[in-house]
Amino acid sequence: MQRNVIGARVRQARKMSSPEVSQTDLVARLQVLGLKIEQPAISKIENGQRPVLDTEVSLIAKALGISVAWLLGETDTPIKS
Repeated sequence: MQRNVIGARVRQARKMSSPEVSQTDLVARLQVLGLKIEQPAISKIENGQRPVLDTEVSLIAKALGISVAWLLGETDTPIKS
């Protein structure tokens, strides 16, 4: 059962970053932003196995330099406008 709608896009955003952002790198970025999260949680988010809070969605987007709308599938453009 899919527990979130952003998992595949989180993985896609990490991979399309230059240089590529690892799950560990993302964890570090999120912790700097004040979100206490570990790498296994990122893996579960990407696999759709873990629900994601609205505040987490916002911080993940910020950490990856993408828009919340793109993470949620509301636009095809990942860049913040």
